[in-house]
Amino acid sequence: MDFQRFRVTPGERVLDMGCGAGRHAFELYRRGAHVVAFDLDAEELAGVERMFGAMRLEGEVPADASAETVRGDALAMPFPDDHFDRIVASEVLEHIPDDMRAMRELLRVLKPGGQLAVTVPSWLPERLCWALSEDYHTAPGGHVRIYTRAELEAKLKSTGFRVDGHHHAHGLHSPYWWIKCAVGVDNDANPLAKAYHQVLVWDIMKRPLATRLAEKALNPVIGKSVVVYVTKPAQPSRPAGKPAGASAETGTPAEPPAEPSAEPSAEGPAGRETADAV
Repeated sequence: MDFQRFRVTPGERVLDMGCGAGRHAFELYRRGAHVVAFDLDAEELAGVERMFGAMRLEGEVPADASAETVRGDALAMPFPDDHFDRIVASEVLEHIPDDMRAMRELLRVLKPGGQLAVTVPSWLPERLCWALSEDYHTAPGGHVRIYTRAELEAKLKSTGFRVDGHHHAHGLHSPYWWIKCAVGVDNDANPLAKAYHQVLVWDIMKRPLATRLAEKALNPVIGKSVVVYVTKPAQPSRPAGKPAGASAETGTPAEPPAEPSAEPSAEGPAGRETADAV
């Protein structure tokens, strides 16, 4: 994910939906956000919670940042409408049979004008993995579909998002997964798989110029992931040809708003769920 495109600012409320081991949640926390790491896997969340605590103890995060873990289902998230400034959904949608319902939930909990970054496996690298290994995509909880970028963007648009851009990432990771699929997804002892894994760890830790340049060249061709950036529109778009303030049905000027009543509303603050309730 490119944080030049996904510009998190301190104090924003950010959801990492399907956080897994927490890689993105940790980076969001370092950037001063109020982070919610959300997942169905309680064991993963326990590890993320421990890491959040260690980061606080080591002084790795701003004093006014916060982080918490929440367990739940992506199809029915326990958050109010319009709750988050930004959302990350990284390598999640390809696991969910009803992906459109998950997208509607993401739209619901994102604030108008808020940004969502979605990553899924790129079509070509993923298709090769499926061809090389039956176990790769038939294991419980595995991938249930292969997206093309056009299909993913079309689904996000039909949900109500505006698509802002995309890029491919992790070009060095695709060969590793092809090796794993060829020798056995669970065969961590294979010498070639072990050697390539060590290269990837070295690259992540040291980020040498040579591998950065190689990955930049490989990303558009065999990037393991495609990242799509979308926005929830701040307000519904006006039908073409209709003047501001016109009725959507007739095109005639809308009635002016009624004068405010001096009587207090029956649904005052005490009866309304606030944005800070969760």
